[in-house]
Amino acid sequence: MDLEAEYNCRARVPEHPQIIAGWVRDAAAWREACPHAELGLPYGARERERLDLFWPAAEAPDAPIALFIHGGYWQSLGRDRVSHCARGLNLQGVAVAVPSYDLCPDVPLATIVDQMRAAAAMLYRRHGRRLMASGHSAGGHLAAMLLATDWPALDPALPAGLVQAAMPLSGVFELDPLRHTSIGVALKLDRAEARRLSPRFLPRPAGRLHCLLGGGESPEFIRQSRDMAQAWGGSWAEAPGADHFTILAPLAEPDSAMVALAKTLATT
Repeated sequence: MDLEAEYNCRARVPEHPQIIAGWVRDAAAWREACPHAELGLPYGARERERLDLFWPAAEAPDAPIALFIHGGYWQSLGRDRVSHCARGLNLQGVAVAVPSYDLCPDVPLATIVDQMRAAAAMLYRRHGRRLMASGHSAGGHLAAMLLATDWPALDPALPAGLVQAAMPLSGVFELDPLRHTSIGVALKLDRAEARRLSPRFLPRPAGRLHCLLGGGESPEFIRQSRDMAQAWGGSWAEAPGADHFTILAPLAEPDSAMVALAKTLATT
């Protein structure tokens, strides 16, 4: 198997620069148009340990909260590229927190997992409600890791099931194949660490999991979502016609099926 061809998403979608440029434009527009946004909230002391919290309205402090985690193979992008992914849920009455995190190889992947746990814990301490975690690509991996987290073991004041559901989009759940690609160079994972940080091999959590991905993804991406859902007793589906980058588009549309599913996972 040509693992580079299977996992190098930018090479598979040559028009990705134009798609990402559209994200930048739409993200800036939603940061401006959102009824009430708290930008740059710290969840830690480091420069990138910040999140933006988009509320459906200034008078909606009791709204359910979802977490959306950006992709970039843990090596690129940031929260300001995906602000528009909050729009659909915001217009359906759900608040959305969008964090940044440090990037590999400046920090190890285990640190990024810890940062996302810190972001989720900060939101719970601040607002006292459980979360639905979603994320794209590397962010899908991180969303699954949050669902699998033993929260009371981190802090006895945190509840079990702090993250009650996860909706990864084109996620990566087994990391060992990446060690044999150009993507794996900056990750610097050995086989044992790759397995330890692979949600596919973690004990099945109590929360709900639904994996989504584009029908134009590589066979390996499709296999990973299928196997992840089966391992945790979750579900998975392909979006016909979508690729690794266009899979995000429905999150900005309040009437999309993806937003309806995300709202259900965030509110029940």
